[in-house]
Amino acid sequence: MSDRREFRDLAEPSEAHAAIASLELEPATESVPLEEADGRVLAERIDADLDVPGFDRASMDGYAVRARDTFGADEADPVELERIGAVHAGAKPDVTVEAGTCAEISTGAVMPPGADAVVMVERTDEVEPGDEGELASDDDSRIAIRTSVAPGDNVMVAGADVAAGQRALGPGTGLTSREIGLLSALGRETVPVRGRPRVGIVSTGDELVRPGDELDSDRGQIYDVNSTTIAAAVREAGGEPVLYPHAGDDYEEMERLLVRAADECDLVCSSGSTSASAVDVIYRVIEERGELLLHGVAVKPGKPMLIGRIDRSPDADRAGESAYVGLPGYPVSALTIFRTFVAPAIREAAGRPEPRTATIGGEMAVRERYGEGRLRLMPVGVLERPGTDDPPLVYPVDKGSGATTSLVEADGVVAVDPDTEYLDAGERVEVQLFSPEVRPPTLLGVGEDDPALNRLLDRLDRPRYLPVGSREGLRRLRGGLPDLAVTAGPVDRDVESIDLGGWTREWGLVVPTGNPADVSGLADLVDRDLRFLNRDRNSGLRASLDAALDGMAAERGVERRELADSIDGFEWTVRAFESPPRRVKAGDADAGIGLRSTAEKLDLGFVSLGDQNVRVRANPDRTESEGVAEVREALAGIGAILEDLPGFESA
Repeated sequence: MSDRREFRDLAEPSEAHAAIASLELEPATESVPLEEADGRVLAERIDADLDVPGFDRASMDGYAVRARDTFGADEADPVELERIGAVHAGAKPDVTVEAGTCAEISTGAVMPPGADAVVMVERTDEVEPGDEGELASDDDSRIAIRTSVAPGDNVMVAGADVAAGQRALGPGTGLTSREIGLLSALGRETVPVRGRPRVGIVSTGDELVRPGDELDSDRGQIYDVNSTTIAAAVREAGGEPVLYPHAGDDYEEMERLLVRAADECDLVCSSGSTSASAVDVIYRVIEERGELLLHGVAVKPGKPMLIGRIDRSPDADRAGESAYVGLPGYPVSALTIFRTFVAPAIREAAGRPEPRTATIGGEMAVRERYGEGRLRLMPVGVLERPGTDDPPLVYPVDKGSGATTSLVEADGVVAVDPDTEYLDAGERVEVQLFSPEVRPPTLLGVGEDDPALNRLLDRLDRPRYLPVGSREGLRRLRGGLPDLAVTAGPVDRDVESIDLGGWTREWGLVVPTGNPADVSGLADLVDRDLRFLNRDRNSGLRASLDAALDGMAAERGVERRELADSIDGFEWTVRAFESPPRRVKAGDADAGIGLRSTAEKLDLGFVSLGDQNVRVRANPDRTESEGVAEVREALAGIGAILEDLPGFESA
C-alpha cells in the first residue's frame, strides 16, 4: 500500500503568513564592538552621556571677544581691542579674554575663558602701529572690530550637536555609517544590538551534488543551487546562515541533520522533499520530531511548502523548539517562497526594515530658498501619508556640516540644480535614499526635550522626534508638517491642534551638591553675584523662567529686562534639559535651570520653582494616522512611563 500524501486543502497565503508569524524566531540581544556594529539593529535606546562637542568651540576663524565690547561697532566706527594671544584647535587656551581684549582663534578651537562670541576674521583689521613706534610683539597688536556680535555668535556651545541626556538613537534603529559616526562621537566602544537569527540550511534529494564536487550527469545529478542561494537571501534579510551537509532521501540521515540544525539554530530551512511523492519523507520527520502546522500553500510557484516546529534534543545548548520551514526543491520556487513568506519573518526577528527602492518621489512640505549657484545635495527627511493617495512629504534637514545628527535625522538627499532659486511647498521632488533599506518614520514629532518623552518614544514604531523646543515646535505645527508637537510651560496656544494628553514635571534651579552658595530661589540670582546657565528661548523651561521673572518684576515694580540683565549668564544659553545641570556639575556655574529628575540623576542639589505642564498636541489633519494612534495608546499607559522619574506626575 502506498504511503503517498496528497495535497487536498491548500492553505491560503494569509494562513501561511500567520503560521510563520506564530513561530518564535527572535534571538537574544548581543553586545558587539562598535567597529562590528555596521548593518546591525539597536536593541536599546542610546542616550548621550556627554555633550558633543564637550566644550564651547569657535565655529570659524576670527577673534574671541566679550560680546559687550563690540556693541556699536560697524564699518564706519570700528572698536579696537588688544590682541593678547592666539588659541589653536587641539590646544588648551592659555589666555583669558578680559574687557578691551581679544584672542585670535581658529575654527574648532576651545573658547578661552572670558570670551562669549567670535568675530569672523573678514570683519576685522589689524591696526597699523602709530607714532609711538613698533609694538613689542605680535601679541601686543590691536585689532579693529568692524561689526558687533551678540553672546554666542559664531560659537558652537558644548552639546550643540548632541547634548548629554539627549535621546541619541532609539531601539530598532538600523546602524549604518551615519549612526556609527554618531556613536563614535559619543565615545561608545560597544553597542547593544538585536541578535541575528541563525538559520540552518539543509538541501535534500539524492540527485544533488555540492558545487565543486564531481557531477555525474548520466545518473541525473545536478548541482545544489538552493543552499547557497537561500544562504545569500538569509544574509540579505538580516539573518546568519549556517550550511549543513547535503542530505539524501534517507529518513534517518534527514532526521539527524534536521535535529542537529534545530539544536543549533533559531530556524531550519530545508529545500526539496516537500512534495506528496512516496519517497519524499521529510514531512514525516517533522510530525514525529515536532509539529507540522501547514503542508501546501495555494501559490504558484511554491505549492509544496511545509511550516512547523522541531523539538530540540535534551542535550542541546538551549531548550525548547526551533522553527521550521520546508521550501520547494526547484530553485526559482524555493527563492520565491523564501522571499514572500520567510524573509519578512527573519527581517522582523532581526529588526530589519522591509526593502524598498533607493529612489522615491515626494512633495516638498515647506518652501526652501536657495540661490548660491552651486549644486546642492540637500539632506531631507521623508514623511509618508498613509491612508491617502498623496505622495510622501519631503522636508529639509540641515543642522550644518559639522553636525552628525543631520544625517541621522535625514532619509536621503534632494539634488537641487545650481539655477534653482527655491523649491516651493507642494513641488514634486526626487529623493535619493541613503540606502534601499531606509524607511521613513511612522511619526514625525517636534518640540520640547523631556526624559519622559524619551521613554514614550521607545514604545512607538520608528518615530522621528526633533527636539527643537516648545516655541519652535508650535511654529512648525502651525505650518502643518509634523504629526505632533510636544510643549512645556506657558506657551502660545493660538495653534490649531488636538490635545492628546500629557504629564507634569517639577522644574527649578539645579545647584552643586550640598548647595554651597545657599541658593533658595530666583531672587538669589537677581540680587547676588552668582553665575547662572539658561536655556534657549524655544525651550519650555526658559518660558517658565521668563514667566517667573515677570511675576517678580511686577512685585518689585520694575521691568523684567532689568531683572534679566542683573542675572550673570542669563543670555548665555545651552541646548538640552541636561545641559545646564551638567555644566553646574562641572563647576562652570553656581546654578542652572533644570528638572528635579536630572538633579537626582546627577547627584546635584535642587531648588524647586514649581511644576510645568507637558502637553502632546496632534496635527488636526493627522489624528487618524497610525503614528498618532500609537501615541494615544502609549499615553494611556503614562503612569508606567513616569514610574521612578522624580518630579513627574500624570496630568
